[in-house]
Amino acid sequence: MDQQLQQLGQRLRGLRDVLDITEQEMADTCGISLEKYQRIERGEVDITISNIMKIAHKYGISADAIMFAEEPHMRSYSVVRKGQGMSVERTAAYKYQSLASGFAGRKAEVFIVTVEPKPEARTIYKNTHSGQEFNLVLEGAMELYIAGKTIVLEEGDSIYFDSTKPHGMRAIGSNAVRFLAVTVE
Repeated sequence: MDQQLQQLGQRLRGLRDVLDITEQEMADTCGISLEKYQRIERGEVDITISNIMKIAHKYGISADAIMFAEEPHMRSYSVVRKGQGMSVERTAAYKYQSLASGFAGRKAEVFIVTVEPKPEARTIYKNTHSGQEFNLVLEGAMELYIAGKTIVLEEGDSIYFDSTKPHGMRAIGSNAVRFLAVTVE
């Protein structure tokens, strides 16, 4: 995972160089401090999916280019076979598998997200990004926090919400939670 964080930091630095953007501008885009953004570029801390999406949206690039270092090429359709989507571990507890990464110009980001339980973890609900989000729990259970409210979702439950509202989630129980996450601009 540390290598993935370093590679992600290198891609962000390269993007800034190509677009002639300062570290401060990127930090402002993400709504984080300059110091935290610099730590992200150095591969010391992770960047949230919501901040990757903010960068992608603002600068007109695909989130795939930032996350996976690949641009999508398919324009009519894109098939992802079971277990074959491009994946990345965002932190030790979060794994994202993209189900739409091959489709160019898509309007939605589609992931299977796996989150390991960490009972002692405090959920931070500062994630925000433009658009709307849909989550469908495939296995396990999670607590989802949206704008100060706590909602428990179990296998088969789903939620559609305004992703500009502060939100976050955590797995509950002793097993990992797997859910389908769809974000739409």
